[in-house]
Amino acid sequence: MKKLGLGCGAVVLLLGVAVLLGGCGAYNRLVSLQQGTESSWAQVENQYKRRADLVPNLVQTVQGAANFEKSTLTEVVQARAAATQVKVDPANVTPEQLAQFEKAQGQLSSALSRLLVSVERYPELKANANFRDLQAQLEGTENRIAVERQRFNEAVRAYNTAVRQFPGSLVAGLGHFAPKPYFQAPAGSENPPKVNFDFGAPAKK
Repeated sequence: MKKLGLGCGAVVLLLGVAVLLGGCGAYNRLVSLQQGTESSWAQVENQYKRRADLVPNLVQTVQGAANFEKSTLTEVVQARAAATQVKVDPANVTPEQLAQFEKAQGQLSSALSRLLVSVERYPELKANANFRDLQAQLEGTENRIAVERQRFNEAVRAYNTAVRQFPGSLVAGLGHFAPKPYFQAPAGSENPPKVNFDFGAPAKK
């Protein structure tokens, strides 16, 4: 009986160690995945900041065109200011925060699109090398934004899956690991953004 008692005690001890090690492993994995989401978010912010940094030069170049619509430029400037004021804490991001961020950035995207469409009526701008360079940089940035948004969603998907699966779900509750929201794909996002024009093609009649 004594030997049996010692045997049961050893089994209980081994089970306790196994549970502790499993819990530590699950916790460390959640921490790693959480850091992955924060790193991905930093890349998203970098690309949005790069776009915001391009806007002042773009506006300054467009202002040089005679009689260019000032209301269009004002919309871009105001939308940029609003977009740069919205801050998101990647460690505690909420659906509401992300929705506010997306709304502000979407308004800037719309304002830039209207500006670039308006440029079609100004041949001197379309022939301006500086403008063409800024437009190409903007197009590249829009593409990088789309890529980084997708990578962020992939990081969030991996993290959220670990939070909901056993034994991660138990550790997540104890460690306060909450699921994170995704970027919602805007309408037409299956098509790459087009902000570049064919300057050499003749106008269609």
